[in-house]
Amino acid sequence: MRLDPTFIWTALTMLLSAIPTTLAITAVSMLCGLVIGTAVALIRIYKVPVLHRAANAYVTFIRGTPMLTHLLLIYFGLSFVLDSLSSRYGWSFNSVSIPMIGFAYTAFSITAGAYLSEVVRAGLLAVNKGQLEAAYSIGMTTRQAMLRIVFPQAFAIVLPNLSNSTISMLHGSTLAFTVSVVDMNAKSQIVASANWKFLESYIAAAILYWGLTIVIERLASVMEKRMQVHSRGGVS
Repeated sequence: MRLDPTFIWTALTMLLSAIPTTLAITAVSMLCGLVIGTAVALIRIYKVPVLHRAANAYVTFIRGTPMLTHLLLIYFGLSFVLDSLSSRYGWSFNSVSIPMIGFAYTAFSITAGAYLSEVVRAGLLAVNKGQLEAAYSIGMTTRQAMLRIVFPQAFAIVLPNLSNSTISMLHGSTLAFTVSVVDMNAKSQIVASANWKFLESYIAAAILYWGLTIVIERLASVMEKRMQVHSRGGVS
């Protein structure tokens, strides 16, 4: 087998059309996961009755099982539940009408939520409790204090971990091809199978993933520098 360098460029151009799907899976999963993770972190920190135990079980289960398992459980389990309810109550809805990418969004958001809950919890606990007490002393409510004082500081603390989690999700999104979502990984396999240029196609995919990873790292670095300047009272 001989390497065809010219086809690497051809494969790169063919894979570009799959970048939006890969980025969409990563972005949606991280944003939804951050919302879920923040809620779970607050529930665990304040030990909300009943929900506290459920949150602990959720984090333990998700962190203790593979990401691919979550995707398959959602794909088959959610379809089964929705079709059963539809059949029982006479709904016209059917799981077949759900876009395949919807299962990826759901599964990966749930996965990200468990991991990000630990990141957010660590960030919130790292903020000095005295600042929360100071906020109460000037008449702020808990909601105001959390939004204006605690969360901004916690975000600055966890930003490096958030960027790492985003990169992990970008790489984990390759599993979406399991449920027939054509992301960059799936596209590279399609290109390789159609042209019998497997090594070249996978090299092209690796270059694109590497490039996207560098972009995420650079953006996180810029945000981190801006937040450091802001915390010192400078002008960004």
